[in-house]
Amino acid sequence: MSLAPEPSIRLRQVADSDLDVFFQHQSDPQATAMAAFPARDRATFDAHWAKIRPAPGVVMRTIDVGDQVAGYLTSWPGEGMRLLGYWVGREFWGRGVASRALALFVREIEDRPLGAHVAAHNGGSIRVLEKCGFRRVAQAPAAGDGVEEVSFVLDD
Repeated sequence: MSLAPEPSIRLRQVADSDLDVFFQHQSDPQATAMAAFPARDRATFDAHWAKIRPAPGVVMRTIDVGDQVAGYLTSWPGEGMRLLGYWVGREFWGRGVASRALALFVREIEDRPLGAHVAAHNGGSIRVLEKCGFRRVAQAPAAGDGVEEVSFVLDD
């Protein structure tokens, strides 16, 4: 028995048509619980993306796996360093998609240090960051939202 090859992962500019998929991903209750980030209703979601897409210094990429939109990566200036975030649809979890996409993205983003914050209970995202060379630099106790957060940095 031969295994089918893993579909290729490609990063590209975000297209308007990607937003429907991104909205579906961020509406998934299991994903929002893992990310510790509440889903937005469609109007709020659209307003947010309309605001951040043209913002100065923001870099965004859609993650394609084969011919499917798997998620996105974004980076922006903030907190004394460039930060990044990503969201991958649950149907792509556990397949190495986030790790491979993030590895491509950090090659594109030249600014260092590069930081990321993740909910302490989000083991999958923590593993993705560690696989891509990020190191844990801090862990903050739960704030008013009840979410304990871990901070990571990539220096080189």
